[in-house]
Amino acid sequence: MKKAAPTIDRRRFLAGAGMFSGLFGVGSVLKYSTQFFLLSRAPTEAPEPRKEWQGSTVQSYRPLGKTGWKMSDISMGTSGTSDPYVVHMALDRGVNYIDTSPDYSDSLSEKTVGEGIKGRRDKVFLVSKFCSPSGHLDKDTPVPEIIEAVEGSLKRLQTDYLDLCHVHACNTIDRLMAPTFHEAFDRLKEQGKVRFMGVSTHTPELEAVCNHAIDSGRFDVMMVAYNFKNWPDLSNIISRAHEKGVGFVAMKTLKGAYHTVLKDFEPDERNSFTQAAFKWVNNDPKVSGLVVSMGKPNQIDEYLYASGKKADPADLALLERYDRLVTKEYCRPGCGECLDSCPYDVPVDDIMRYSMYFQAYGRERDAMIKYSKLPRERTAEACLGCNAPCEAACRFEVPIREKLVKAHSLLKLPA
Repeated sequence: MKKAAPTIDRRRFLAGAGMFSGLFGVGSVLKYSTQFFLLSRAPTEAPEPRKEWQGSTVQSYRPLGKTGWKMSDISMGTSGTSDPYVVHMALDRGVNYIDTSPDYSDSLSEKTVGEGIKGRRDKVFLVSKFCSPSGHLDKDTPVPEIIEAVEGSLKRLQTDYLDLCHVHACNTIDRLMAPTFHEAFDRLKEQGKVRFMGVSTHTPELEAVCNHAIDSGRFDVMMVAYNFKNWPDLSNIISRAHEKGVGFVAMKTLKGAYHTVLKDFEPDERNSFTQAAFKWVNNDPKVSGLVVSMGKPNQIDEYLYASGKKADPADLALLERYDRLVTKEYCRPGCGECLDSCPYDVPVDDIMRYSMYFQAYGRERDAMIKYSKLPRERTAEACLGCNAPCEAACRFEVPIREKLVKAHSLLKLPA
């Protein structure tokens, strides 16, 4: 591993990045004081960091398909990152793959990453999405508008090119293979503005989308929801991707990140869960690596401590225990068995995911904004007087109506 670059002085770095401070404060969204108690329940790092985690670094790099890049086995997602210093710190610790998107915090994520990688662009494999700050681009978006959106990302990231651009939140094969995205990519690649094309997916059509992406020969990387005892089993997809030279990057690896709020979890278990989850994902050498949101220095310490390590029996026992405790709490990516039973066409899986962002990942503002973009008739307000036929369709016995009603109370923007 190459020697890390010297760490930049934090005060000098923050002074240069002052435009970010306070821009998206939680108080601007959570106007009701009764909601603030939720913030204390949403840490995504251990409550008691261990001394041995301090200064942890990436210990393993893996081939990213046929791209020619070896990515850090634990890499940086930036959906909740607003401090450029944290980006720079991750690079110092050996992270060399950063995933961002225009719709993370209304483009604040891309701006933060752009500041954080200044002077070190050649040290990072930079990933964003065919997307805009206001949301996903429709598959019928005209090619010039898609190109313009990517150029907006380049400007915010202060770079001339992306290494990889994903067809974002891909829920159908029609979206995956939309001629507009493919033509836009081909033009951008010819211009040297995007090197590789990818797809990100965690929807009920996950298996069909992944298999078609592999078979099409058009995609270099896929980023997929993948975690312990995942639904569905993705081992065949991972093997096929590996055989075809398509990089497989795991996301949603913490399976809801409820470990910080589980009363039945002992402190030591809370402190070990994230690392056990990461080690389990990386046990499979055909997985190129995983992406997890890093927004604080202590998350970098904790998460990278698992780099290069294999899950042992104690880790597996912990993951089994976690799985039992959250079985009726966690809405599994790639399932969707309840969706057809809803008389109001409520996107149960999406709303459950937004609620998870709010309660477990500390992404309150992002979650509320995403929820606000749903048509009112498709929000969980429709669940208030419903007899919940969705629950009969859920094999995991998740109390869907109760969770959606709670989600509505949390996620609706103040009038």
